[in-house]
Amino acid sequence: MQVSDIIYIGPLVYIIIINIIAFLAMLWDKRKASHNEWRVAETTLYILGFLGGAIGILVGMYKFRHKTKKRTFQVIAIVGLIISLVIYFIVISHYI
Repeated sequence: MQVSDIIYIGPLVYIIIINIIAFLAMLWDKRKASHNEWRVAETTLYILGFLGGAIGILVGMYKFRHKTKKRTFQVIAIVGLIISLVIYFIVISHYI
């Protein structure tokens, strides 16, 4: 594998990894919440969403039924999704 191949697939790998991390952060936060333990800061979840992991956040939100009643979190997650979609569009347009 050459450097140009890594640069070419790098953005796609980034999108996949950031969404997996965001999904796992939601799982971690849900588990911590159910045990009344120290949790993942909402700011961390917001940042993950804004960095391209909004799909992971939203899937985790509904998969684990976590933060689904917090309207503020939902609105910010949707804003993160819009930002993520822009990032995805930029990455995909690079490949077309």
